[in-house]
Amino acid sequence: MVAPESVPMEKFEELVSLGLDAIPPGLARLMNNVAVFVEDQKPGRPGLMGLYEGIPLTKRGSGYSGALPDRITIYRRPILRRCATESDVVRQVEITVVHEVAHHFGISDARLHELGYA
Repeated sequence: MVAPESVPMEKFEELVSLGLDAIPPGLARLMNNVAVFVEDQKPGRPGLMGLYEGIPLTKRGSGYSGALPDRITIYRRPILRRCATESDVVRQVEITVVHEVAHHFGISDARLHELGYA
Protein backbone atom coordinates (compact mmCIF):
# COMPACT_ATOMS: atom_id res chain seq x y z
CA MET A 1 0.00 0.00 0.00
CA VAL A 2 1.26 3.46 -0.90
CA ALA A 3 1.15 5.86 2.05
CA PRO A 4 -1.33 8.73 1.42
CA GLU A 5 1.36 11.22 2.46
CA SER A 6 3.57 10.07 -0.41
CA VAL A 7 0.94 11.07 -2.97
CA PRO A 8 -0.67 14.26 -1.66
CA MET A 9 -4.00 15.42 -3.06
CA GLU A 10 -2.37 18.03 -5.34
CA LYS A 11 -0.11 15.42 -6.96
CA PHE A 12 -2.99 12.95 -7.23
CA GLU A 13 -5.10 15.60 -9.00
CA GLU A 14 -2.23 16.07 -11.47
CA LEU A 15 -2.25 12.32 -12.15
CA VAL A 16 -5.98 12.46 -12.85
CA SER A 17 -5.40 15.38 -15.24
CA LEU A 18 -2.70 13.37 -17.02
CA GLY A 19 -5.13 10.44 -17.26
CA LEU A 20 -7.68 12.74 -18.90
CA ASP A 21 -5.01 14.13 -21.23
CA ALA A 22 -4.23 10.56 -22.35
CA ILE A 23 -7.74 10.16 -23.79
CA PRO A 24 -7.42 10.29 -27.58
CA PRO A 25 -8.31 13.80 -28.85
CA GLY A 26 -11.09 12.46 -31.08
CA LEU A 27 -12.85 10.97 -28.06
CA ALA A 28 -12.07 13.88 -25.75
CA ARG A 29 -13.83 16.24 -28.19
CA LEU A 30 -16.97 14.11 -27.94
CA MET A 31 -17.18 14.40 -24.16
CA ASN A 32 -20.11 16.64 -23.38
CA ASN A 33 -21.47 18.17 -20.18
CA VAL A 34 -19.26 16.21 -17.79
CA ALA A 35 -17.17 17.38 -14.83
CA VAL A 36 -14.35 15.45 -13.16
CA PHE A 37 -13.66 15.61 -9.43
CA VAL A 38 -11.14 14.07 -7.06
CA GLU A 39 -12.11 13.14 -3.51
CA ASP A 40 -10.38 11.17 -0.79
CA GLN A 41 -13.02 8.45 -0.42
CA LYS A 42 -16.72 7.79 -1.01
CA PRO A 43 -18.49 7.64 2.38
CA GLY A 44 -19.73 4.12 3.03
CA ARG A 45 -17.85 2.68 0.04
CA PRO A 46 -14.18 2.48 1.10
CA GLY A 47 -13.09 0.31 -1.85
CA LEU A 48 -14.64 2.38 -4.64
CA MET A 49 -11.93 3.88 -6.86
CA GLY A 50 -14.15 5.84 -9.24
CA LEU A 51 -17.78 6.68 -9.93
CA TYR A 52 -19.70 7.94 -12.94
CA GLU A 53 -23.02 9.63 -12.25
CA GLY A 54 -25.10 10.96 -15.09
CA ILE A 55 -26.77 10.20 -18.37
CA PRO A 56 -24.40 8.47 -20.83
CA LEU A 57 -24.07 10.01 -24.27
CA THR A 58 -25.75 6.94 -25.77
CA LYS A 59 -28.89 7.54 -23.67
CA ARG A 60 -29.28 11.24 -24.41
CA GLY A 61 -32.12 11.97 -26.76
CA SER A 62 -33.54 15.08 -28.37
CA GLY A 63 -35.08 16.07 -25.04
CA TYR A 64 -31.70 16.26 -23.32
CA SER A 65 -31.08 19.90 -22.45
CA GLY A 66 -30.51 21.99 -19.40
CA ALA A 67 -29.22 19.00 -17.42
CA LEU A 68 -26.59 19.38 -14.76
CA PRO A 69 -23.21 18.03 -15.88
CA ASP A 70 -22.48 14.35 -15.49
CA ARG A 71 -20.05 13.76 -12.66
CA ILE A 72 -16.95 11.57 -12.65
CA THR A 73 -15.27 11.22 -9.28
CA ILE A 74 -11.90 9.57 -8.76
CA TYR A 75 -11.21 8.45 -5.19
CA ARG A 76 -7.66 8.85 -3.95
CA ARG A 77 -7.43 6.66 -0.83
CA PRO A 78 -8.86 3.43 -2.35
CA ILE A 79 -6.43 3.73 -5.25
CA LEU A 80 -3.49 4.29 -2.90
CA ARG A 81 -4.54 1.31 -0.76
CA ARG A 82 -4.56 -0.91 -3.84
CA CYS A 83 -1.11 0.10 -5.08
CA ALA A 84 2.37 -0.94 -3.90
CA THR A 85 4.40 1.74 -5.69
CA GLU A 86 3.89 5.22 -7.08
CA SER A 87 4.17 3.82 -10.62
CA ASP A 88 1.29 1.48 -9.71
CA VAL A 89 -0.67 4.57 -8.64
CA VAL A 90 -0.05 6.25 -12.00
CA ARG A 91 -1.29 3.17 -13.86
CA GLN A 92 -4.32 2.64 -11.62
CA VAL A 93 -5.36 6.29 -11.93
CA GLU A 94 -5.19 5.97 -15.72
CA ILE A 95 -7.25 2.77 -15.68
CA THR A 96 -9.83 4.33 -13.34
CA VAL A 97 -10.12 7.53 -15.39
CA VAL A 98 -10.57 5.55 -18.63
CA HIS A 99 -13.13 3.29 -16.92
CA GLU A 100 -15.30 6.18 -15.71
CA VAL A 101 -15.00 8.16 -18.96
CA ALA A 102 -16.05 5.01 -20.82
CA HIS A 103 -19.27 4.98 -18.77
CA HIS A 104 -19.89 8.53 -20.03
CA PHE A 105 -19.76 7.02 -23.53
CA GLY A 106 -22.20 4.28 -22.51
CA ILE A 107 -19.72 1.42 -22.26
CA SER A 108 -20.77 -1.24 -19.74
CA ASP A 109 -18.72 -2.74 -16.91
CA ALA A 110 -18.83 -6.10 -18.72
CA ARG A 111 -17.27 -4.62 -21.86
CA LEU A 112 -14.68 -2.71 -19.82
CA HIS A 113 -13.75 -5.97 -18.11
CA GLU A 114 -13.22 -7.57 -21.54
CA LEU A 115 -10.99 -4.63 -22.51
CA GLY A 116 -8.94 -4.81 -19.30
CA TYR A 117 -10.31 -1.65 -17.69
CA ALA A 118 -12.40 -3.24 -14.93
